[in-house]
Amino acid sequence: MAANDAPTPPQPSKPEATEDSVLFEDVATAAYRVREGVIRSRLTKAREGTVDGWCNNLFIKHEHRQHTGSFKERGALNAMLLMTPEQRKRGVIAASAGNHALALAYHGRRLGIPVTVVMPLFAPLAKVNRCREFGATIHLHGANIQEAREEASEMMKETGQTYINGYDDPAIIAGTGTIGIEILEQLPDTEAVVVPIGGGGLIAGVALAIKKLRPDVQVIGVEPKNCDSYTQALAAGKPVRAATRVTLADGLNVPEVGGNAFAIARKYVDKTVVVDEKWIAVAILKLLEHERFVVEGGGATGIAGLLSGQLPELKNKKTVAILCGSNVDTTVLGRVIERGLFTEGRLVNIDCPISDRPGGLANFCSDVHKLGGNIIHIHHERAPIADINIVSVRCSVECMDEGHKRKILNGLRDQGYDAKELTGDGPRVKDPTRLHRDEPAMPKSVVARPAAKL
Repeated sequence: MAANDAPTPPQPSKPEATEDSVLFEDVATAAYRVREGVIRSRLTKAREGTVDGWCNNLFIKHEHRQHTGSFKERGALNAMLLMTPEQRKRGVIAASAGNHALALAYHGRRLGIPVTVVMPLFAPLAKVNRCREFGATIHLHGANIQEAREEASEMMKETGQTYINGYDDPAIIAGTGTIGIEILEQLPDTEAVVVPIGGGGLIAGVALAIKKLRPDVQVIGVEPKNCDSYTQALAAGKPVRAATRVTLADGLNVPEVGGNAFAIARKYVDKTVVVDEKWIAVAILKLLEHERFVVEGGGATGIAGLLSGQLPELKNKKTVAILCGSNVDTTVLGRVIERGLFTEGRLVNIDCPISDRPGGLANFCSDVHKLGGNIIHIHHERAPIADINIVSVRCSVECMDEGHKRKILNGLRDQGYDAKELTGDGPRVKDPTRLHRDEPAMPKSVVARPAAKL
């Protein structure tokens, strides 16, 4: 084939979106196409305690157990297998916060297709390093996925690589739809499916497949309140650029849902709810404690929707929650677990003035112990206190639950202590690339080449 006759790689700018951009036939053929390259993930009954009161009717789809730790492999592999030989030779380029990048890098190495990925500056380091280990060239650019996508668009014009949109490419949506087919094969009497929402590709594919096979099954979407771009698109009647904030569900932090994904999801999805960060933290904690799964924020968002109490109508229905990713950054896992403990009332920060005379601190610690609390951190200072006989104590105390926390606080007050619970999520970070005022802003763009082969 002459150079002038080479196929033109698809552009990241979308053609007019339509609900018919993906048909059920596309999902069915995708299921056959990717069957040997992805894992047919298990579907199991949730253990008691994962979501209180739901153990008999709640089931979990283990998409977090794919080769690279997320559902993204299904769409990525489907899209790559549809490429022409010339396109494969030139390679692929994409913008991703991590999971789509991992899927492309992993299967690109398997198929011998060069992969370049532009990742936002907030992308978890663990995901960046794993992509490099799979042989991908990584460019770190932009404060969000939209800015990374714009950079990938400019790079594509120079390289001639094929751009694969991680949530709106029809081949991607068809690939994710294979999860819906599997769910109904594994649990034929499914009554509801709960799906996390980011760019919209996952819920669009799953909803399309399920509604075509079982129109009576409810499909419920859950997205973080800090990046509710799908909810805002529903209100506007079309995809719109939404203001997003830092979220534990970094993989779902997409400022604007895909046009194709939105058109499909709007037609088939029955209901959408948004959840606060605290419920995502609790969901991660619950899955770790009861299921023994380490799941990232985006992967746990469906469970967060159930924990938030916004879906009581599903409690007596056979409900499947999709755990769509497990690539949590280990550097933040401890903080996420701690936040979940605070939300559940199993950890409390107490501020309390006590006597500065000998034995005052020992008496306070003894009184907390007698109430069943366990002090894991304590600090006291004199400077802010006007009375020279008083010292301010701040401590972190482990409790059994919310009721026990109240018992400790009330018990201390009954003994004459002016004990106050310290609450609040702290200051919001407006710019995730600049967390402290005295720190210089992060560079606009960073390039990380593939890891060297030994």
